[in-house]
Amino acid sequence: MGRFLLVCLGGAAGTGARYLIGSWAVRTFGTRFPWGTLFINTLGSFLIVLVLGMGTQRASLSPELRLVLATGVLGGFTTYSSFNFEALRLFQHGEAALSVLYIGATLFGCLVAGCMGILATR
Repeated sequence: MGRFLLVCLGGAAGTGARYLIGSWAVRTFGTRFPWGTLFINTLGSFLIVLVLGMGTQRASLSPELRLVLATGVLGGFTTYSSFNFEALRLFQHGEAALSVLYIGATLFGCLVAGCMGILATR
């Protein structure tokens, strides 16, 4: 039960951070392109690989801390559902090219960020 509560608390921290960054991005860049979600998912991809890599390759993070950080905090921080909704919304509003750009930037950006996370653990 203790691990479950720690994951829940981590998830709350991650969703709170996602809300703050998303709100900042809307205020700063507007709503035409979902910069906040792109940044959040890219950063989250880097961090989750870093956390899991540090735990499995270097054994510098305990399994409990990896669980809280990866499943809790970063699971709450990253958001596939918002990415999906925003890509579909762009299509619905006649912004097909922008939607394809967003999908490509997310997939490529998250993959590159994950590779950077791997390199950072070495």
